[in-house]
Amino acid sequence: MTFVPPSPSLALAALVVGYLLGSIPFGLLLTRAAGLGDVRAIGSGNIGATNVLRTGRKDIAAATLLLDGLKGTAAVLIFSHFSIAAGVLAGFAAFLGHIFPVWLNFKGGKGVAVFVGCLFGLAWPAGLAFAAIWLTTAKLSRYSSLSALVASAASPLVLWALGLPLQSLAIAVMAAILWRRHGENISRLRAGTEGRIGEKK
Repeated sequence: MTFVPPSPSLALAALVVGYLLGSIPFGLLLTRAAGLGDVRAIGSGNIGATNVLRTGRKDIAAATLLLDGLKGTAAVLIFSHFSIAAGVLAGFAAFLGHIFPVWLNFKGGKGVAVFVGCLFGLAWPAGLAFAAIWLTTAKLSRYSSLSALVASAASPLVLWALGLPLQSLAIAVMAAILWRRHGENISRLRAGTEGRIGEKK
């Protein structure tokens, strides 16, 4: 398939709209609306679903996970209507918007939910593959962070196998950023101090 770059105006629109979509801090907004205060003041200080779960509200955490994922999916699908490359750009921008939201002094989440949302937007089989790899790794290790790291590392390979090199490249860059954001988790995994799924702290 011949790569056709988007026009400068379309590329700019994809980047701006994608970033703005991704920067919506659903974890913060939902916890405040539920009267739970500022989620950044508890646990890891993160705005993602994992930290929202530490409030004890599984429903709010699930809603955060879903909405954060849909940010990536929506960005990809909206701009894929114009061109595949524009969809890839928009998804990448949404991923960055979630991690570095301008509204929160560029201190956002780690990006796993948006990463998965982008995968489903780019190629739903890759999204399902991520879910399967995550679940398998989680069942074997009971480490949520390790599951996300393994599944994200495999995702570019899945896209490449599906014959989607552009999408594979974009997801590979996103996976590298995601791994970087999980630096503390990786250190704890190596030290054997990372919390396991369902473990009380």
